[in-house]
Amino acid sequence: MGGSWINELPNVLWALRTTSKEGTGLTPFHLVYGGKAVVPVEVGLESDRVQHYDEGNAERRLLELDLMDEARAKAAVRLMAYRQWMQQTYNRRVILRSFQVGDLAWKKVRPVGDVTKHKAPWARPFKVMEKLRSDAYYLEDETGRRLEQPWSANHLQPYRAG
Repeated sequence: MGGSWINELPNVLWALRTTSKEGTGLTPFHLVYGGKAVVPVEVGLESDRVQHYDEGNAERRLLELDLMDEARAKAAVRLMAYRQWMQQTYNRRVILRSFQVGDLAWKKVRPVGDVTKHKAPWARPFKVMEKLRSDAYYLEDETGRRLEQPWSANHLQPYRAG
């Protein structure tokens, strides 16, 4: 059982290379070689595809290879559209948070040990002391003690007194 994954690796790689990708609509094998892969089982069992192979198809195969540039260009356009769609879908769910130096923010509590669901998820307000490039912030508590680690904006909420 342990270590048998190495025996399965060629089959897994073959499956990955011959499965259509959502972004391009084509298999990696097709994008590289310009045709459909013949599964090794088909060769061993003499499938219809292998039995009816015609050596005279060389001209047709060369024509298919000439059209590969067009197929790759279409796949690139489809991939760009897919990436834009993924980005739009992701951006719809993202809540952008930005703080300025001096702002007050709630800090998400990191669970330690046995934390129940009745515990408050946010800790007292902290003052933003420094903003880093990566939307991370150094914070200071109400006693003026600076926290050692910067905190990501994903783990902060704007403080609103009231």
